[in-house]
Amino acid sequence: MRKPVVIGVTGGSGSGKTSVTKAIYDSFKGHSILMLEQDYYYKDQSELPFEERLKTNYDHPLAFDNDLLIDHIERLLRYEPIEKPVYDYALHTRSDKIIPVEPKDVIILEGIMVLEDERLRNLMDIKLYVDTDADLRIIRRMQRDIKERGRTLDSVIDQYVNVVRPMHNQFIEPSKRYADVIIPEGGHNHVAIDLMVTKIQTILEQKSFL
Repeated sequence: MRKPVVIGVTGGSGSGKTSVTKAIYDSFKGHSILMLEQDYYYKDQSELPFEERLKTNYDHPLAFDNDLLIDHIERLLRYEPIEKPVYDYALHTRSDKIIPVEPKDVIILEGIMVLEDERLRNLMDIKLYVDTDADLRIIRRMQRDIKERGRTLDSVIDQYVNVVRPMHNQFIEPSKRYADVIIPEGGHNHVAIDLMVTKIQTILEQKSFL
């Protein structure tokens, strides 16, 4: 019985993991492939007062509803459709909206904590870690948060020093040891991305998906 191929892509905030994920995805356009972002699976906090929601540490493993994420991946592995949740960052809780997702032959799971949970790792065929220097990661995060999210420079730096950096060192960086492949410099590493695309093509051909 055939089973979809699951590729996990992780790395620190601003590492370029989303660029790597998109590059792989775009290489298989026209084929049966989907992206599943861990960011969509932050826990529902509707039972908490808004003031309490504001205290959420989104860079901690406990912020994610991995039970639901694992259930959805297992459904997709059985070629069953799922309803992906949508997170409302303004209200700091799960939205009442959902995104219908049809099963595909390739599933790319992307997020900062996808290698931290052993249960998630056990569902993956290939595990990638995008490894980028901390100075580049903080610059990219500054650019994103200031331009796209209206944050001040001071607030971005304060969050990075007090939350993002400690959580990266405690949870994300150690998960590198579980990776099958480490990709330096993210989406700029075209050689590594091309090698991964070739490897995925080989797996798909072996499973007679292509």
